[in-house]
Amino acid sequence: MLQFLRNSNSSKFQVSEFILLGFPGIHSWQHWLSLPLALLYLLALSSNTLILITINREAALHQPMYYYLGILAVVDMGLASTIMPKILAIFWFNAKAISLPECFAQMYAIHCFLATESDIFVCMAIDRYVAICRPLRYPSIITGSFVVRSTVLFTLRSFLFPISVPVLAAQRHYCSRNQINHCLCSNLGVTSLACDDRKSNTINQLVLAWALCGVDLGLIILSYALVLQSVLKLNSVEAASKALSTCTSHLILILFFYTLLIVLTITHSAEMKVPLIPVLLNVLHNVIPPSLNPMVYALKNAELRHGLYKVFYLNIKENLHQ
Repeated sequence: MLQFLRNSNSSKFQVSEFILLGFPGIHSWQHWLSLPLALLYLLALSSNTLILITINREAALHQPMYYYLGILAVVDMGLASTIMPKILAIFWFNAKAISLPECFAQMYAIHCFLATESDIFVCMAIDRYVAICRPLRYPSIITGSFVVRSTVLFTLRSFLFPISVPVLAAQRHYCSRNQINHCLCSNLGVTSLACDDRKSNTINQLVLAWALCGVDLGLIILSYALVLQSVLKLNSVEAASKALSTCTSHLILILFFYTLLIVLTITHSAEMKVPLIPVLLNVLHNVIPPSLNPMVYALKNAELRHGLYKVFYLNIKENLHQ
């Protein structure tokens, strides 16, 4: 794909690289933001790695819900690693230049990981729907093979659909301007530098957003509407509370992911007078969820919390005996 982007429309490329200026309006002191961003990145890597280790070691966590959580941890690390090394390089080493193929590749990777995360939330919502609304059929429906098939399906969907984004961006004619007021290669930020019409890029972005995240959000809302309907029919308040408690951590992650995504879309569309806000939201949307997702699940899920405790306890015990 990189080779295609390098060769595509190459005769039209007047610039050989883009310059990522960082956060607009605060260039003189933006390097101070590197410390909290670096800490968030380290937190994302360490906490998600710990989640993967815990799920792998604890037999009690070898269940579909936790398999999806493990996949989410991998995706979160991939999403954060797609942007954070370059952002930190900009702040620490003033490495603002990025080649066009690298920029388009980063653009593609961001879309892939965001789409995959959205798909995982759909799978987790379906898992909770079957567990609460069809509990007797849960073991026969949500099986290991179901997890594998759904993972393959949403991976193909998430990695094939966004191909149009870098391909269309590579078709634009970048004749003179190459400075991007951003920390990363966002689709609309990059194509705004084009000398020719970018209407196709804007339309494609909108269609892609609705085809992926819009459909996913609709399925999630439907799943939880059916869950709520089923819970309200329960005669026992305790049983209803227990059923809803299994969904709490998932709902928190969904609300945070989609709320920030919707706000980000609105701020980009509104062409705000303060360009720092959409850029900052864009960066935070790619680094805060990967940092907070493991913590939310660890705090809200008793089984995972117990598994983390056992992993920590065993490691400390092993170190003391050495």
